Amino acid sequence: MKTLVLGAGAVGGYYGGRLVEAGADVTFLVRPARAELLRKNGLKIVSESGNFEGKNLKIIESADSHYDLIILTCKAWDLDNAMNSIAPAVGPTSAVLPLLNGMSHLAKMKDKFGAQRVIGGLCIISSTLDSDGTILHLNDKHGIKYGELDGPATDRINAIDEMFKPAICVSKKSDEIIADMWEKWVMISSLAALTTLFGASIGEIASSPYGDKIAEEIYKECLAIANAHGFKPSEAFGERLRDKSSTLKASMCRDMENNNPIEADQIIGDLVRKAEDKNVSVPYLETVYCNLKVYELKRAAQIKD
Repeated sequence: MKTLVLGAGAVGGYYGGRLVEAGADVTFLVRPARAELLRKNGLKIVSESGNFEGKNLKIIESADSHYDLIILTCKAWDLDNAMNSIAPAVGPTSAVLPLLNGMSHLAKMKDKFGAQRVIGGLCIISSTLDSDGTILHLNDKHGIKYGELDGPATDRINAIDEMFKPAICVSKKSDEIIADMWEKWVMISSLAALTTLFGASIGEIASSPYGDKIAEEIYKECLAIANAHGFKPSEAFGERLRDKSSTLKASMCRDMENNNPIEADQIIGDLVRKAEDKNVSVPYLETVYCNLKVYELKRAAQIKD
């Protein structure tokens, strides 16, 4: 399977690197600066599950041929640019697998590439880039799921599954990928809501007055939205939001600490809109969304100055 991975950062570089390590035919589509670094130093992964260093990778800075599978790893706020970058790689039989947060990207991608080319996907991983471009895998979670948006596995999903099987990650094909994506959305939105609201880790919030109560209410709101739309995510993650020993923060919280762009609309804003569609009351999430948009306004003013 001829595979193109957009990006070689903390997510694309990790899963793409694991596929290369397993012998898959993988090409990385990256920006010039990242391309130069990869050609010079190779792709490096540091992980409890095993380190990897790949040299002589297939690297391109623009696509000019079709691929069987295109794995899209970008921040949701950069989706339009990402879709334009991969457009020349999308052929009549190509499958595009997005590993983005939230759900709003699916409609945009269907409009751009056609519904038959877009499949569902998600990943659960905590990883980051070191100053020299090394991918640091921060815990033992590195799951990835993929599946057709409207039914059971097809030949192309089975082919993707076969490609991932020998790779060092926890891969799984799913016959209910939309439900899986909702479950992840509830997890990441509750984590992002809580840690961005206070600018603190789960443990710090849980150890503060009313922290555990606020965490519970935020999680209940996220679950209520999913339930209203016909999905029943597991409620187990709620316990992790009240763990006083946890150092966990959402990546959005880290982005705010570093004054970076954030996925406010795609993770929290779209969830609030889903609540409005079903008349679900979500006062905590509305507060969180307001806080995130204030951050974006202040950041935009700083950049303008």
